[in-house]
This record gives sequence, C-alpha cells and structure tokens, in this order.
Amino acid sequence: MPDELIIQAKITIQDVQPEIWRRLLLPPELNLAELHEVLQAAFGWTDSHLHEFIIGGLVYGAPEFDEDGLNTHTTFEATSVRLIDFDFYHLPKPSFLYHYDFGDSWRHHVVVEERIPKDPNLKYPLCIAGARRAPPEDVGGTSGYMNFLEAWHDPAHEEHKANRQWAGRSFHPEKFDLEKVNKAIKARLRKARGDYISRQH
Repeated sequence: MPDELIIQAKITIQDVQPEIWRRLLLPPELNLAELHEVLQAAFGWTDSHLHEFIIGGLVYGAPEFDEDGLNTHTTFEATSVRLIDFDFYHLPKPSFLYHYDFGDSWRHHVVVEERIPKDPNLKYPLCIAGARRAPPEDVGGTSGYMNFLEAWHDPAHEEHKANRQWAGRSFHPEKFDLEKVNKAIKARLRKARGDYISRQH
C-alpha cells in the first residue's frame, strides 16, 4: 500500500442494535498497538481489560499477558506490526476483528472501506463520523447491555435509578461527540508514544 494513501475504515461493535460505529482515517504506518489506543479513544473505552486483533487467522496483542501459556494460539507483538504490513491494498474491502474485554467480549468489526489520498492539511489518525456511545465498562456484554438499556430508558423499571447512577450523568447511549472523540484520540496516542519512549531509556 503506497505511503501516500490513507486507510478509511469503518469500525462497528458486533451484535449491538442500533449500531455503534466509527469511521476513521488511519495512516498506514500506524502499528497495531497504536491502533488499539485509537480504537479505545474513539469508542470511549478505558483500557481496563485485555485485547487482541485477529487478522488473517493470526492473533496480535501483548504476548506477555500469556506467560502462563493458557492460550491455544500464539500471540504476536502488536507494536512490531503496522497496517502497511498487511495486504489490504489488493483485496476488496478487507476486514479484521478487534476484540476488547474477554469477559464482556466486545468484538469490533473493522472494515477497510477504501484508500484515499493523504490530505497535507489534516493530521491523522482522524475520526470523521460515528454513531452512539459505546456501552459502559463491565456492563455484562451484549445481553447485559440490552438489559441495561431497557432499565435506563424506563423510569418505571426497578433498576432505572441504579443504572442511571452507575453509568454516570455524562452517559447517554445516543451521544456521539466528534470533536471530543478526536481530542481523545490525539491525547491517547501522545501519552502512549510518550510512555513507549520512556520505557526505551
């Protein structure tokens, strides 16, 4: 994939209706550890749980978290693999999986929609569109989130008040703030890259 092309990808949380999604513009030199940071910020996750990418049948993430050898697969180091290393250029709308929180099991379907010319006036990565807020952390997966929403929307539900308090005043399932998302992406990447540099010294 030529360096001057930017990857436009749509990321959707699977098995949740109505859809929760983001459309991102990603530089091809982004490594998977950095992409993890971008996705966490784009959806408002707090990076409180393990994650992995599944691309072409291989798993990428943090191998150090499998030191007990419980996994049946090999986990490859995410920091050493970039988007440009995958053959996205020759495939029509290739896709892969980003899996976050193995308990709640939030599976994000990443579809590479197209490759577009790089705009020198923009700073990448960049979120250009999206819909709805990601579920609260530790809500209990897709079924737990559906139960949560039922109570959240129904003032007569016995769990309504408790769920509203637990999720916090800032939470609203339909809320999506593009400017806030892009600020979060920049902040997360800046911190992650700063932490990485500090570990090298």
